[in-house]
Amino acid sequence: MASQKIPSRTEILHHFDQRDPVMAQLIRDIGPFQLKKNRQYFQVLCKSIISQQISTKAARSISARFWLLFDGHSPTAETVSSLTDATLRQVGLSRQKTAYLKDLSKHFVEKSIRPHRLSYLNNEEVIEQLTSVHGIGRWTAEMFLIFSLNRMDVLPVADLGLQTAIKQLYRMRSMPDKKRILSVGKKWHPLQTVGTWYCWRKLDENIVAY
Repeated sequence: MASQKIPSRTEILHHFDQRDPVMAQLIRDIGPFQLKKNRQYFQVLCKSIISQQISTKAARSISARFWLLFDGHSPTAETVSSLTDATLRQVGLSRQKTAYLKDLSKHFVEKSIRPHRLSYLNNEEVIEQLTSVHGIGRWTAEMFLIFSLNRMDVLPVADLGLQTAIKQLYRMRSMPDKKRILSVGKKWHPLQTVGTWYCWRKLDENIVAY
């Protein structure tokens, strides 16, 4: 499947007015849907691995030191592969994340992940390819679908921000389980990404980027 066109504000409001008036009102309150595409696929995935289970501040610091290893160029699968584990450890990466970055690089170098083919795969095929890399789980693959491929029908049910916003928006007494999130997402289909994005904006006024 080729890249999807981002729907217009009119199309979005028409859809949600018919399917979910609560979300439609949130959309009117927050304003236009804005989603930037990041085509630097390898670098996006490097950053996602580096950022796992550490604070935003620590992730920025380690990412900056990691980028400095490439003399002003962006990291590529080939250049990361050529670095020793010791060099990667020196920028603050754990042994585990060093192994993850090397495995990611291997998938790109050996072409088991072909970046130019990803936009032609369906969502589950992209998730299957990306999660074959050690250190990349379903949530990371879903963020890639949203922010790198701009797929419009992604519902990251394990995302805490989405869960929290749904609880607030629909006035639920407790955090929604997977079944309830899927039920909400069914109303949003085929614009589940749009609903998710507005849920994130409900919690944080800053535009989400990845």
